Amino acid sequence: MPVTIFDVAKEANVSPSTVSRVIADNPRISEKTKCKVREVMERLDYHPNFQARNLAAKSTKTIGVIMSNSTSLAFQNPFFPEVIRGICTSAHASQYGIYLSTGGTEKEIYEEVVSMVQGKKVDGIILLYSRVDDRTMTYLKDVQFPFTMVGRPYKYENEITYIDNDNRKIAHDVVDYLFHLGHRQIAFIGGNLDFVVSKDRLEGYQQALIDAGLPCSDAYFIHDEDFKSNGKSRINKLMKLDEPPTAIVAHDDLVAYEIIRYLEELSVQVPNDISIVSFNNHSLSAYVKPSLTSVDISIFELGFEAANFLLEKVQDSNAAVKHHFVPTTLVERKSCKRINIFSE
Repeated sequence: MPVTIFDVAKEANVSPSTVSRVIADNPRISEKTKCKVREVMERLDYHPNFQARNLAAKSTKTIGVIMSNSTSLAFQNPFFPEVIRGICTSAHASQYGIYLSTGGTEKEIYEEVVSMVQGKKVDGIILLYSRVDDRTMTYLKDVQFPFTMVGRPYKYENEITYIDNDNRKIAHDVVDYLFHLGHRQIAFIGGNLDFVVSKDRLEGYQQALIDAGLPCSDAYFIHDEDFKSNGKSRINKLMKLDEPPTAIVAHDDLVAYEIIRYLEELSVQVPNDISIVSFNNHSLSAYVKPSLTSVDISIFELGFEAANFLLEKVQDSNAAVKHHFVPTTLVERKSCKRINIFSE
């Protein structure tokens, strides 16, 4: 027969409630008693039934983590394993587990979140994205279920706790960087405008061009879906403009890798013929040829702080709404080149 809490209590000569408090690391129990009870637990090979404890406490000790795509697609992007590593580090420190979403469409994701909430499968939820007009986010807000977001909400920004980068600013800074390297024809490629991160980076790029007195041309922008379906032909068309770009801002490193490949096929050399800068600074970016200049957005910290904020809300329903921008760093490598020196 399996060892029970009553067996441990009898052997340690304490009450079952004392054993329960030792398991919960209750500060009211002396260290001497804790050591004695834990020694008996180890000797008897007793393992607490945390599922039953959580049920009694009306807690699952589990965080729901919702991705924008199915897990099979999401894990093709190095962003997600790293941000989840940050979440897991925070969750583990508080003895919480992770429940990953498996929905493959917006509808399936929404239905799964509703099931998580109504079935009390998790204590709180982290959305690893911010979508324009997202009914999942709106549902969580309306039912007042604890949740946080990695990404600035499209709506209700002052009512929702989130963590993000200042994507408008870092996109503006990237254009400024290229401008001071002498570039005046600067393109922007990628970014699904259904997501706030893409809209913010595009707006930052556009505002930087305006502030620098440069034209903001639609010919220099290739939308994410267009790039995915017609990448090589769109790059070819871009480079055959009367004034082709001398620099490209890629929405993220994965887009930048594809751009470099298409340019190689067109015999366009990076950075001799064109410079490229991107966002996310995946580990591979230091090893591609040429190594990629990219903005390090502190992906691990995004996940870690999102989980910290969520656990604060789970433990205190009156916790204040928080917004936090994680700092970023431009990591200069070999994909950008100065083309002219202008007197300032």
